[in-house]
Amino acid sequence: MTALDDATSDDLTAAGVAWDIDSIIPAGSTIDDLYDEADRLAAGLEGLRGRVGSLDAAALAEAMTTIGQIEDLLARASNHAQLAFSTDTADPARGAAVARDQQRTTEIRTRLIFFDLEWAAADDAHVEAVLADPRLSFCDHYLATQRLMRHHLLSEVEETVLAEQQQTGAGAWSRLFDEVTSAIEPELPEAMGGKVPLMMALSHLSQGNRDARRAAADAVTAALQPGLRTRAFVYNTLLQDKALSDRRRRFPTWVSSRNLANEASDESVQALVDAVVGRYDIPQRWYRLKAGVLGLEQIADFDRMASVAGDQRPYGWSEATRIVRDAYESFSPELAAGVDRFLTEGWIDAPLRPGKRGGAFAAPISPTHHPYVLLNWSSQARDVATLAHELGHGLHFLLAREQSIFHMTTPLTVAETASVFGETVTSARLLAELDDPNERFSFLAGLLEDSIATVFRQVAMNRFEHAVHTHRREVGELSVERFGDLWAETQSAMLGDAVEITDGYRSWWSYIPHFIHTPGYVYAYAYGQLLALAVYARYQAEGDAFVPAYLDLLRAGGSRSPEELGRIVGCDLTDPAFWNDGLAIIEGQLTAAEDAARAAGRL
Repeated sequence: MTALDDATSDDLTAAGVAWDIDSIIPAGSTIDDLYDEADRLAAGLEGLRGRVGSLDAAALAEAMTTIGQIEDLLARASNHAQLAFSTDTADPARGAAVARDQQRTTEIRTRLIFFDLEWAAADDAHVEAVLADPRLSFCDHYLATQRLMRHHLLSEVEETVLAEQQQTGAGAWSRLFDEVTSAIEPELPEAMGGKVPLMMALSHLSQGNRDARRAAADAVTAALQPGLRTRAFVYNTLLQDKALSDRRRRFPTWVSSRNLANEASDESVQALVDAVVGRYDIPQRWYRLKAGVLGLEQIADFDRMASVAGDQRPYGWSEATRIVRDAYESFSPELAAGVDRFLTEGWIDAPLRPGKRGGAFAAPISPTHHPYVLLNWSSQARDVATLAHELGHGLHFLLAREQSIFHMTTPLTVAETASVFGETVTSARLLAELDDPNERFSFLAGLLEDSIATVFRQVAMNRFEHAVHTHRREVGELSVERFGDLWAETQSAMLGDAVEITDGYRSWWSYIPHFIHTPGYVYAYAYGQLLALAVYARYQAEGDAFVPAYLDLLRAGGSRSPEELGRIVGCDLTDPAFWNDGLAIIEGQLTAAEDAARAAGRL
């Protein structure tokens, strides 16, 4: 009997796999107690006004310890509100809790704006001296990177006003976007489930039946239409909000603030983008191969994720978790033990539900509490990879808890490394067990789909962001039609003549949350994927001897720069050729898929 035979309806839907977030709020306390204590601690620091730039190492360490306590309290309160809201965005009480969190958190953090401004203005020689003191090791890298913003900070009054207006500005618009997109429910044919959440409808694009894929795409397009003008207005407003902020802060480009936060130069990020764009031949070559396998002259946009293994069989939760856990066990028993904790201690929320936020994510919470993972489980093969991916994030957070709250998380450019590495380990373990050419081709196809989605599609989306931010700044507000034009143009650049862009696809930019919440974020996926592939290549070359260095990388969190973190595992992120090495690995996957397709008689 197979695992599939054993799978029940509840197992296929991951019913009951829900997180327990009550422990985020300490026993005997309320969420308001956390805000009140953070506010009291922040008030106690106001006596440092006018002296921050001259504090000695001991006094600065004491102040930073208090700020760390404040951030821990606020992290717990904010994450509790956000996680509760993410599982039911239609609940007014949960939405109100998020709004209250934004209000209280802003009030508390504005008390400490003076601290950041005075630290940024401190004398360079003094800063160098105090940061050399080991008593500040728990926050030294954080304090050093904070000073990178010194040329972009405004006066205390201006910073306070901007922070307070965030609640009714970008933060409010972002929340509106989440609420309206979470309510989108495409109407599929009754045989395919009828009215379903957006993420469930999108999962049907991987079906082997082309009519089913077309029906799912048509249903998604139809469901996106009613609120399209509203979502375009939200995006236009946020584009202008960012343009005004960048102008005030003297950032030269729309993505410069993101690059600074990522500790990456504009030039290095552009080198990554140029390297990926320069290899758009890889996805085009794959989609031509895919067309041949599917028996088509040319695939359409709704065929891109089509299964090349026929109709995909579903994966139950128990089978999927076994696969992923065994893969992590094959690499590191310590990581497998961490996976066990996520699976058994209520750290994952998996089932699809009406009103639940789409996609998947991992939330670090704080060094004094464990992380969580959110999924939207639809029992597809892709969900198994997503589980491995998000557990990679979660394990990274779990190991990095030994760092302070200042160093627990990494810049976005490194944040995807552990997740993609976890996916790759899982995939390599499964591939090693496949001897049949047809099965190998199907599996390699899945790896390529992931690489193309994570590297090439994300950079194409970066090019879309670049186009819309530039248009908003140089021309003005974008119409729905102009958004569609730029989306089609930047997607077509990647897809070439290998994929037909349908008229319906022109609106599909409008449900992607990264454009709204974290402008400029998407290139970090490509960065992380190519970095992770390079890290995995080191593991292949070194074997078990590599594992301690990799665990050291995870434990380091964000306590060092991305370049320094890369050196822990023998990677030189400053070498422009580094990106080409990662792209060559993806090309190697493509060549192997072509060989397997021919051996299997699929062409």
